[in-house]
Amino acid sequence: MVLGTSSGAGKSLMTAALCRVLRRRGETPLPFKGQNMSNNAWVDQAGGEMAYSQALQAWAAGLEPQCAMNPVLLKPQGDSTSEVIHLGQSVGSCRAEHYYRDWFRPGWAAIRQGLGELQAAHPGGRLVLEGAGSPVEVNLQPRDLTNLRLAQYLRARCILVADIERGGVFAQLVGTLALLRPVERPLIRGLLINRFRGRRELFDEGRRWLEANTGIPVLGVMPWLDELFPPEDSLDLLERRGRKRGAELEIAVLKLPSLSNFSDLDPLEAEASVQLRWVAPGEPLGHPDAVVVPGSKQTLRDLEALQQSAALCGELQRFAASGGHVFGVCGGMQLLGRELHDPEGLEGGSGASSSAAGLNLLPLRTVFGGEKALRQRASQALWPAFNNQTSESDSLQIEGFELHRGSTTNLEPCRSLCADEGLGWVEASVAGTYLHGVFESGPWRRRWLNQLRARKGLPMLSEQQPHHSRQRDALLDRLADAFEQHVNLEPLLNQP
Repeated sequence: MVLGTSSGAGKSLMTAALCRVLRRRGETPLPFKGQNMSNNAWVDQAGGEMAYSQALQAWAAGLEPQCAMNPVLLKPQGDSTSEVIHLGQSVGSCRAEHYYRDWFRPGWAAIRQGLGELQAAHPGGRLVLEGAGSPVEVNLQPRDLTNLRLAQYLRARCILVADIERGGVFAQLVGTLALLRPVERPLIRGLLINRFRGRRELFDEGRRWLEANTGIPVLGVMPWLDELFPPEDSLDLLERRGRKRGAELEIAVLKLPSLSNFSDLDPLEAEASVQLRWVAPGEPLGHPDAVVVPGSKQTLRDLEALQQSAALCGELQRFAASGGHVFGVCGGMQLLGRELHDPEGLEGGSGASSSAAGLNLLPLRTVFGGEKALRQRASQALWPAFNNQTSESDSLQIEGFELHRGSTTNLEPCRSLCADEGLGWVEASVAGTYLHGVFESGPWRRRWLNQLRARKGLPMLSEQQPHHSRQRDALLDRLADAFEQHVNLEPLLNQP
């Protein structure tokens, strides 16, 4: 089990690295996080919802993601309220102060069921568990679902990860160990220092001090890695501030208050010629080459935030009116529409009315309600057309998944983004789709970027580009290479 001294310490990526290393050794690693809190989600082949970080770990292990790998998912909705997902399906919502009273027993049952399903699907596999936050939140320890309760239940050997980049690494580790109960401390078999900058020998004295004062071996010191790995949560997303040398296009991404599924932007982040710039309500839009409006967990709440930021809202509408390219994904597409109706109060609007006027950049009407659409999809893209020609023979395959409540229809005739009606629409230079992961299609992503490049007079990029999963897999290999170079797992794997 990989535990961390805090959120953002690097547990998710260290778990992914461990899965890839064990796979290289001929094992079948089974990633598992009993309870995760995230709005960055994935939909498995059976239509179950799970955290994206466990999907990433499954790919690292060479497995198809399944929601049993993350049996409890909490999706924050604001106001200390979260949607509760058990084994891939929504089972209700709960306020933070009532969660452990109302959901502890059902959550533990879902975790045990997920473990059983995962092990039954992969007999002989080795569970690789990830904790959540810190394992020593003393006010929560009696109702711990996903850290040391699970470690004790499975007699897991635990690694404790600390992020040296944040400072105070000795206090992080020693303080965490001091707050463990006597029955829990023997579970910690190794310490791991993450995100170290500079020569590792500069930390040799610190390593010796930790081992002498804790009695626990330091298994390794992971360096700061230059590659931009998929962010673990919104905390990591906010730290993506670096600028790329040689970037030719700037794409503004609206940083919505209830932002969800920001992993949709990873393929654009991986393009050497593209610089993403996150823009929050209240900040100027500037002069980007395109604007992407990503997914939203609370669409009406985010619409209100944008409309209260009149300057940004007006800039976006003027940008589109001038021919600027705007692209919305899922909740982002709903925001670009003309009408939004929420009769059941699902999407966080604060007004008395259950209806609101959208940004009116697409002639769409969205009605929220009913069951969630949870399914993987594939279709033929009809837009953008090759060399601005409209022949369907040049259409490209796109694939991804739907994850939304409600349905959207067009109020006026407008183009379909793809062959499957109801999956996306286009009006002039504004488009949107319900398909999460649409940018992962290399040829389609490059064709979309070439529209922007043509407008600037830049040479066209080749559309002969593999699916982003190839780049993601190569990134996981580089992560595992660094892990094998800097971390000694033998004391952990060979202990009784």
